[in-house]
Amino acid sequence: MKAPYLTQESIQAFIRQALQEDVADGDHSSLAAIPASATNQAKLLVKDEGILAGVELAVAIFKEVDPTLRVEVLLQDGTPIKHGDVALTVHGKAQSILTAERLVLNCMQRMSGIATYTQSIVKLIEGTGTRLLDTRKTTPNFRMMEKWAVLIGGGTNHRFGLFDMIMLKDNHVDYAGGIKPAIEATHAYLKKLGKDLKIEVETRNIEEVREALEVGGIHRIMLDNFPVEKLKEAVDLIGGRVEVEASGGITEKTIRTVAETGVDFISVGALTHSNRSLDLSLKAYK
Repeated sequence: MKAPYLTQESIQAFIRQALQEDVADGDHSSLAAIPASATNQAKLLVKDEGILAGVELAVAIFKEVDPTLRVEVLLQDGTPIKHGDVALTVHGKAQSILTAERLVLNCMQRMSGIATYTQSIVKLIEGTGTRLLDTRKTTPNFRMMEKWAVLIGGGTNHRFGLFDMIMLKDNHVDYAGGIKPAIEATHAYLKKLGKDLKIEVETRNIEEVREALEVGGIHRIMLDNFPVEKLKEAVDLIGGRVEVEASGGITEKTIRTVAETGVDFISVGALTHSNRSLDLSLKAYK
């Protein structure tokens, strides 16, 4: 089952906006050099190793550019890939293939890099029961695809944006005058609007964890930049009353130790902001 943000309408809107950015009033290179009647074929060639992502999106891009293009998917999203693999082939109008090429590659290379890195981190905490979360540290106007790639790589999406969950971070708490007034104001706001949103509170020390629990009416506590021994103390204090998320300063070397403290989630911004795109290319063939 897909994430709620992955609707046909939202994917199509992204593709149309991206094509407008790239193509505008025409792919004049292809229109000039290639006869309108010419047909050809191309293969999406893997030149790297990792996890494939963006195949379903690529099919939608080709179809948006030209519904007559025929795409044969050879490898599905989430498939481990190696140099020399062919992910898909596309057949049809040569001009259309060339117009779609760069958008397909930009999306798939980026998404495959995110999926690959996500899976490598998921494997580091395998067996602990802790789930790996992404964050809002994403590329503007490309968040949907980056979060989709995290799912393909075996991670879990945090909130999609500012609208679908309440997260009271350190600045919210400081501006509101503390944990208690921040939570109480949030309860009043949600009641006034008749909204049912989950509430997460970021805490910086054990005292703030204790205060958040005392006020109550929240769903998750984030432990931000807690040393491991303090993570354990906080998890014991919370005692399963709410979900627990660890965040901040967590590396590949420390993530297993953090997971073993018993936290429910670990959020890692690097999933979407610090990874290498995979090398893919679209090559004509006979």
